Amino acid sequence: MRFVFLLPFCGLSLSSLVAADWPQFLGPQRQGIAAAEEPALKGPFKSEPDQLWEKSVGAGFAGPVVSGGKVILFHREGSDMTTEAVEAKTGKPLWRTTYVTDYVDSFGFDNGPRAVPAVAEGKVFTHGPEGRVTALDLETGKELWAYDTASAVNSQPGFFGRAPSPLVVAGKVIIAAGGSLGDKPAGLIALDTQTGKLVWNSVEDEAGYASPVMLGETVLAWMRNKLWLVNPETGFVLDSLPLRASMEASVNAATPVPCGEGQWFVSAGYGVGANLFKITPFQQPAFEAVWQKQKTLDCHYSTPIFKDGHLYGFDGRQETGQTLRCIEVATGKVCWDSPGIPGGTLLRVGDQLLVVTEQGELWIVKGSPDKFDQVATVQILRSSHRSHAAFANGVLYARDTEKVVAIRLGAE
Repeated sequence: MRFVFLLPFCGLSLSSLVAADWPQFLGPQRQGIAAAEEPALKGPFKSEPDQLWEKSVGAGFAGPVVSGGKVILFHREGSDMTTEAVEAKTGKPLWRTTYVTDYVDSFGFDNGPRAVPAVAEGKVFTHGPEGRVTALDLETGKELWAYDTASAVNSQPGFFGRAPSPLVVAGKVIIAAGGSLGDKPAGLIALDTQTGKLVWNSVEDEAGYASPVMLGETVLAWMRNKLWLVNPETGFVLDSLPLRASMEASVNAATPVPCGEGQWFVSAGYGVGANLFKITPFQQPAFEAVWQKQKTLDCHYSTPIFKDGHLYGFDGRQETGQTLRCIEVATGKVCWDSPGIPGGTLLRVGDQLLVVTEQGELWIVKGSPDKFDQVATVQILRSSHRSHAAFANGVLYARDTEKVVAIRLGAE
């Protein structure tokens, strides 16, 4: 069953041109960095946030995305897996589309979606925890096509359902399905963005929780067992490198981060640790280890941010507490630590880090290796949530288990 509700605000136009978007997981370049044309954060920051609006949401850990003056939300309300658009400036509803799901988290953790939507080519692409990939019209919410990876390519749910966010490139939406098609691998699949038809299936591996990214003109995907380099046009595997924990109850969740000069940072807990590679897709070997260290920046689920030769991210397991940490990329040297907290996610706007903690606090931290310099702390959400926030046109959009908020931080 599929439902589309068109609401009275659909005809409203934006009062100004959109300066910058956050159209996919980790933002414009999938690196957790806001667009260069974003306005500077205005400061000084008050103890009470400059909240534009808030809206109730259902279950899930899928963060919001922003495109063309619309905020796209992907969450679950009862048995309805819901995608909806609201006006970015006001939170007024524009459209709402649902499909019925019977997905149940095998650990009883959360029955909602994990994957962040992607907006491209005038469409919204979602990847539900039950394995359904859906394409919706950005303007109306009309469902254009759907592809069930569970039935079509035997996608497996893993520990916590299908979680990698869609990657759209050159007319294809690439999904880490972790499946198979007959005797052919379908760890990664590419679907035609116009029709939803399967273009290629490749990569013999289970899906992890990290999302695929582009390395130049090549897809870099960290799956359950290996790092993979794949041609996005054909699915041809260029190279792979084993990288996973020895223990079964482990996950790879932080997405690989480019660190300049062809270097990429890849990190997880469970003994994987922090790894810096030089990756050259069309050379052999494609993966060259620069260094590997334990207890340096072991990222449990949050993807770190690169700036000026340094990485900023959460180190440690969520169960035992984490710290926001800065390390030097060249050496792995730890520059500073924050006080300990359960965990959080972060993004960068210019020279500032916007950190949303699991305690529901917004930290504004200077992106400098000199010291942990916390400019402001503001309570914006309830505790016990870990979705990635979005930042567009001077506004932070973040959610918890009950609501999404829009906080004005940049100059208008």
